[in-house]
Amino acid sequence: MTSKLPDKKSNAQDIQAFIGKVHNAPLVPSLNKGRLIFAMDATASREHCWDMASHQHAAMFVEADKVSALSVQLCYYRGFAEFKALPWTQGADAIKQALLSVRCLAGKTQIGKVLVHALNETRTSKVNALVFVGDCVEENPDSLNVLAGQLRILNLPLFIFQEGKSRKVARIFSQLASLSGGAHCQFDEGSAKELGQLLAAVAVYAAGGKPALQNNLLSNNTNVQRLLQQIT
Repeated sequence: MTSKLPDKKSNAQDIQAFIGKVHNAPLVPSLNKGRLIFAMDATASREHCWDMASHQHAAMFVEADKVSALSVQLCYYRGFAEFKALPWTQGADAIKQALLSVRCLAGKTQIGKVLVHALNETRTSKVNALVFVGDCVEENPDSLNVLAGQLRILNLPLFIFQEGKSRKVARIFSQLASLSGGAHCQFDEGSAKELGQLLAAVAVYAAGGKPALQNNLLSNNTNVQRLLQQIT
């Protein structure tokens, strides 16, 4: 999705009302807790706002933790071909500490490694959703599209949160998300709360699928409705 998030001034009251609903939203009934991979671009292009972004990402899991129990694996790439996948964990506090411990290093994007890792993980034990946060693509889009198509075959949707407003990057990210059956949206420095709500929606999806999200109070939010429209 390439459309901008709603104007903060005009939607301030709606957002506050929605936050109240999120606090009271029921857990999604599920025989198994959802499993979600959260992957980040930790290269130098994000360093100028990394502290803000890290706290944003942590806030996303605080919101998600209010509506659904998840097992989460944090992944990131940075530097010279450095890619790390941390152990699976549960609870917003543990995820927050892991997020805030990551620092940026100059290097090229490694989105392909993220997708290959997610494919390998779900072949071993089902992963319900893959979230990626980044601002740049330096790899061959066609190669990434092939991997995104494989995610679709394994029913593992990719949810891409794009930092910044690059139209070229948005086109590539949107294509990847679409091929996987997931969704794409853009954010900026003022989008922390909206991001938290969107990740909460992804958490509900990971725990109970699209029907669970459609039946949850989260689905009343405009941003979440846009996310739902993209999921296939």
